[in-house]
Amino acid sequence: MRFLTAGESHGPQLTAIIEGVPSHLPLTAEDINRHLQRRQKGHGRGRRMQIEKDQVQIKSGVRHGKTTGAPITLVVENNDWKHWTKIMGAEPITEDEEKEMKRIITRPRPGHADLNGAIKYEHRDMRNVLERSSARETTIRVAVGAVAQKLLSEFGVNIAGHVREIGGIVSEQSSDGLTVEDILQHTEESPVRCLDKNAEKKMMDAIDEAKKNGDSIGGVVEVVAEGLPSGLGSHVHYDNKLDAKIAQGVMSINAFKGVEIGLGFEAARKPGSEVHDEIAYDEAKGYYRLSNRLGGFEGGMTTGMPVVVKGVMKPIPTLYKPLKSVDIDTKEPFEASIERSDSCAVPAAAVVCEHAVSFELARAFLDKFGSDTMNDIKGALEAYQKKAREF
Repeated sequence: MRFLTAGESHGPQLTAIIEGVPSHLPLTAEDINRHLQRRQKGHGRGRRMQIEKDQVQIKSGVRHGKTTGAPITLVVENNDWKHWTKIMGAEPITEDEEKEMKRIITRPRPGHADLNGAIKYEHRDMRNVLERSSARETTIRVAVGAVAQKLLSEFGVNIAGHVREIGGIVSEQSSDGLTVEDILQHTEESPVRCLDKNAEKKMMDAIDEAKKNGDSIGGVVEVVAEGLPSGLGSHVHYDNKLDAKIAQGVMSINAFKGVEIGLGFEAARKPGSEVHDEIAYDEAKGYYRLSNRLGGFEGGMTTGMPVVVKGVMKPIPTLYKPLKSVDIDTKEPFEASIERSDSCAVPAAAVVCEHAVSFELARAFLDKFGSDTMNDIKGALEAYQKKAREF
């Protein structure tokens, strides 16, 4: 299974094509829209979320509520496009129109792709870079991940993301011992998707303070996936290790600068006896671990324990008290251009991260159990689970 996305932040739409989804998976627009709505929530979001009411259109690959096995095309229209039709239009314009056109970007913003992308692709107007590198693209990635989540849920795999930290304020309530249903029940009611009510209030205050100061703050999110069988991924080659693929998927999210699996960096500060998970056996459920410090992975493969992934999001670099930059036309110092932005997008990033992880898990699931029809996958999974219990 693979996907491609296309579209710009202020273009007419965002598009994704997903290839490799099995036939006969029940799928409707509502299965996707509820996840798009989750992404738009969160204390600290900017005015763009008041403009956009993201709704998906399924353009191919689904007939009468079920997938056909053909590529699935998803489209999310940008409501803000109507204000940008001339600036972002595909049709050629004259030199005079280009000179008169507003919002040409010649001042790269620190922390963004503006300058690097402009040099790489030879753009004197850096809008050609920032429009595609915008986090608006994560909208369609959530739509793709929603399809992956729907697939996994049919086989008893459930996934949830939540916020562990914002602006140095850490949640004292971990996900240990909680089911995905428990996590969702708490976080869907929280403005910052946090399990800890005390930390929640402090996080919201920190976001408000950052906004008042024209600044931004980042944080740490965590994704938990339960119900996965052991053996997804492989120890054989570097590019087949599932934890590595998940790390790549998480790091590809805008503004993410680090990934941890299970204990992550904390494992460097503990002895081996406090890091590795002891193995036990039960006739009913087969092999299992007595703890889950390694986050559901050993040797690049799932162990059957919940997969636990953390991602670190840096503060959004678009600030209302802009940092210093240099105009690429005049080479003179200026304050960086300001684009509409959030003071904190960590709660939304928890949803994006959840869906990035979901896609990688679904892809590994199909690699293991086949990808033609839902019935074939079900049969292969049941046979494998029986073998694992009796091994």
